[in-house]
Amino acid sequence: MAERSQLVLKQGKEQSLNRYHPWVFSGAVKGVKGPELIEGDIVEVLDSEEKFLALGHYIIGSIAVRVFSFKNETIDQSFWQNKIEQAYNLRKASGLVDDESTNAYRLVHGEGDYLPGLIIDYYNGTAVVQMHTVGMYLIRDTISKALQAVLGDDLVSIFNKSEGTMPYKADVEPVNGYIFGKSSEKVALENGLKFKVDWERGQKTGFFVDQRENRSLIEHYSKNRDVLNMFCYTGGFSFYAMRGGANTVHSVDSSERAIEITKDNVELNFPGDKRHEAYAMDAFKYMNKTKGKYDLIILDPPAFAKHINVVKNALQGYRRLNAKALEQIRSGGILFTFSCSQVISKEQFRTMVFSAAARAGRKVRILQQLTQPADHPVDIYHPEGEYLKGLVVYVE
Repeated sequence: MAERSQLVLKQGKEQSLNRYHPWVFSGAVKGVKGPELIEGDIVEVLDSEEKFLALGHYIIGSIAVRVFSFKNETIDQSFWQNKIEQAYNLRKASGLVDDESTNAYRLVHGEGDYLPGLIIDYYNGTAVVQMHTVGMYLIRDTISKALQAVLGDDLVSIFNKSEGTMPYKADVEPVNGYIFGKSSEKVALENGLKFKVDWERGQKTGFFVDQRENRSLIEHYSKNRDVLNMFCYTGGFSFYAMRGGANTVHSVDSSERAIEITKDNVELNFPGDKRHEAYAMDAFKYMNKTKGKYDLIILDPPAFAKHINVVKNALQGYRRLNAKALEQIRSGGILFTFSCSQVISKEQFRTMVFSAAARAGRKVRILQQLTQPADHPVDIYHPEGEYLKGLVVYVE
């Protein structure tokens, strides 16, 4: 085994690692011992007295190390395979793997599965992999072999979609493409509903599997309602609302491509159904002319804040969007509203909705508070992993 570099922390900066938090910030670093560190290297993290604390991948940036082990152990093929097997077993325990009505789920969720920098979504035989750190990218072949060993015959192909997820200044040039097998079957199943997955050209890994349970909830609220699915992407909420018995369902997204896939997905499940219409249009332009038209509105926008320094502006954007929806919705209507911005807390999001309701002059009651499903687990020592938050509110 090659000699590892050692990263020594300043006095007192080991406390978060003693609490098993998986990030080491650059400001906590006192110095480096051993070979010159290159981004992506496995590094030992030591306290100020040079006592071992953790192993992780070295990163150039505000986060200097993402920790994947708090033991000083051998990191080889069996180590990574064991990690992925543990992640797979969690999905089995939650009932996803053996669910005949669903063959799409998140297999690896970064820090939530003790694999920081790695995301893997599984779609009906294809694993779509995104590496967010150089360290994970450099072991992509190892990850591929581990997936093949764990999933066996359930794995047809692995698609690496890391071209847009690597750090900005990383000294690697990832290219999206298959690293194992190939698949032309791009239709998956979720709770008995079909949907097309464009992992080659679509956003993220091609679909947002984190909203599975919230989409199912939409189905139960949709009967006899007129539904607006704003920021519809590929129409997930829309076809659940249709199965739930909605009178009309309108899907809106600024992306023409998203609207095309939405129409395809609705047609897959409800061929020829005239209840659905889809529009490629800006959210505010559309909602400016919808007063009293809908009594169930879904707001699932992209992340308005990806960094802590833009939280204030993001909250203003969320407030403006929610106020507009609350102004337009019918009396007795229901609003599903979400934020997937990790840096915005549940408290900030809830306060924002309160402020939006006050601005719109509507009385609002919270019916349910929503979050991410079991295949997006949150490491209890890493609360930042709880990124998805949502509210179901009744509007008088």
